[in-house]
Amino acid sequence: MSEKLQKVLARAGHGSRREMEAWIAAGRVSVDGEIASLGDRVEADAKVRIDGRAISLKSADDIICRVLAYHKPEGEICSRKDPEGRTTVFERLPKVRDARWVAVGRLDINTSGLLLFTCDGELANRLMHPSNEVEREYAVRTFGEVPEAAVQRLRTGVTLEDGPAQFDSIKAAGGEGINQWWHVTLREGRNREVRRLWESQEVQVSRLIRVRYGQVELPKTLPRGGWIELPIDQVNYLRQLAGLEPETRSLLGTDKHSVARSKVKSAKIRRAVRKHKVGSNHGKPTRQRD
Repeated sequence: MSEKLQKVLARAGHGSRREMEAWIAAGRVSVDGEIASLGDRVEADAKVRIDGRAISLKSADDIICRVLAYHKPEGEICSRKDPEGRTTVFERLPKVRDARWVAVGRLDINTSGLLLFTCDGELANRLMHPSNEVEREYAVRTFGEVPEAAVQRLRTGVTLEDGPAQFDSIKAAGGEGINQWWHVTLREGRNREVRRLWESQEVQVSRLIRVRYGQVELPKTLPRGGWIELPIDQVNYLRQLAGLEPETRSLLGTDKHSVARSKVKSAKIRRAVRKHKVGSNHGKPTRQRD
């Protein structure tokens, strides 16, 4: 049975459906020797090339949906390449065969915390769609006094340059002196929305950490620059949010081979964290230009 080309490419992990549509529109994809067009449908035996490189098409049954939770440090950008040579969030992720990791949303360069990656571009595309409204929770450290009236306005709603916005919840979480911690939640993913909400009240944000995406929390033991693969129950929670069928297979397990793979992954995480520490001592820029 034929399927839309962009859907097949996204499912195979070559990028999100939106990325695949852009590649097709740019003439980077060919099917059976002809430049593809948006809306083209392909059969399982079609010969597909991206930038002239032959790729293998996989059916839904051939693909295992995998999801990583990554502890993004400040100073990393959510792009595959950066002309300024700054570290990207993709550099420390494990290699995946015949596919690539797709980020579920973005965090700006000065924001740290939980960032999800999947090799299933369709899952990423659906989770990022505005209609999905997955709740995100952030830990925010503010600098200076925050009037109660400002907190109330952030609860009831303010007007930003791209429309009205508000936090679904906002709770004080302690702090010392002029540094105050808060936990806030919202369901939108507009650019720098958390920071812009605080800035609308003339409040300076000195730290911003995403600690939860839906029911998936940032593991407390996961170091900055480290990643962990989510178990199948959390993968299927995300697939349910996206309206996709549950995954029945996982590369994680309890047998001795899985334990051995877990040890290898732990070693990779430690190397990634060491690489982060070394890189951060070489004077790479960590501030994003306005």
